[in-house]
Amino acid sequence: MITFVLPTRDRPAELAQTLAAIAELPNPAGQPHELVVVDNASAEPVRCPEELTGGVRVRVIRNETNEGAAGRNVGVRSASSDSEWVILLDDDSAPIDDGYLEALGEQPEDVAAVTADITLPDGSRERGGLPEVPVGCGVAVRRWAFLAAGGYDHAFGFYAEEYDLSARLLLADRRVVFDPRFRVLHRKTSAGRDMDLILGRLVRNNGWVLQRFCPDDELEARLAENETRYREIAARENATGGFERGLAELRETIGGQARLPMGPALWDRFTGLAAARDAIGAALEGEPFERARIVEPGKNEWAVRTALGELGVKVVDGDGAGDAARVIGTMSPGPMFDAAERLANEPGRVILPWRPSAATSRFIDGREAGRARWGRPAA
Repeated sequence: MITFVLPTRDRPAELAQTLAAIAELPNPAGQPHELVVVDNASAEPVRCPEELTGGVRVRVIRNETNEGAAGRNVGVRSASSDSEWVILLDDDSAPIDDGYLEALGEQPEDVAAVTADITLPDGSRERGGLPEVPVGCGVAVRRWAFLAAGGYDHAFGFYAEEYDLSARLLLADRRVVFDPRFRVLHRKTSAGRDMDLILGRLVRNNGWVLQRFCPDDELEARLAENETRYREIAARENATGGFERGLAELRETIGGQARLPMGPALWDRFTGLAAARDAIGAALEGEPFERARIVEPGKNEWAVRTALGELGVKVVDGDGAGDAARVIGTMSPGPMFDAAERLANEPGRVILPWRPSAATSRFIDGREAGRARWGRPAA
């Protein structure tokens, strides 16, 4: 049994599209599925058919208050006890095909969550996440592991709740993996997207994650990086007011976050630094280089720069970059893969700071991974 769980609130048209998409999924093995829709206190109670045309049974659970992302906790708890895997979605996201069946069926026991390759309607990939942190609109979790970790913290509302959950899974000696056979389309409706609210939540919630799990010797630097990153994004999005309110709330509440700092090795996994070391180190072994230029920077650019420095590679910028190798400067998988595809046909060397498993890399976007993915010169 596989259970889909998705929260919704006051978006019946989006929910109807998602139900239709799930109904059309092929299921050649005839594996039983169910769908739990969590109504986060919609003005009009959600109504759904009891069964979709594809044979997926449907249940609706209504929350009397809006629990945000933590509404999924109710859905996971109520999932059939026969469900090993629960696929967490948004009300505007759904799997593209049945690749998730193979992806989930092959995971070793220590894998607690599997991140999907999430695309948007324009063909680009969803932003956010890290190599061991999923994006919440497309992730499968083992039901028992999710419940043992406590599920999502309701205080987060939306945004960065996946980081908090992933940290607790890693602390329990579990792994989070990316498997591009599990493909999800996120229609990502703009309805109700308040950028002031979003930026406020991002700076506050990411700050909470850092306060809870960051080692003592890095905490100050990572909190400063968090503030700088979201201040810059807020300026681009005309959401400085929301950002400042979120920052003020972070400063008021940060002392109340219980500290559970990770050890150095686990923290490096969580932030993507370990993945960057591995990928850049492999690139150096294949074809050594002494200078690198950071291109298309994004989430946890600092980890890419740190890994380069540790491996003895000088980072150069601007006109002095010359023939330096280009290293993609984000540990967020979606933007990383998109950047690799954009740069693959340009002259010069392009290096990804993360190597997905060789067994699944060929499935990315349904075609063989380009040579730029592995740090070799593009054609």
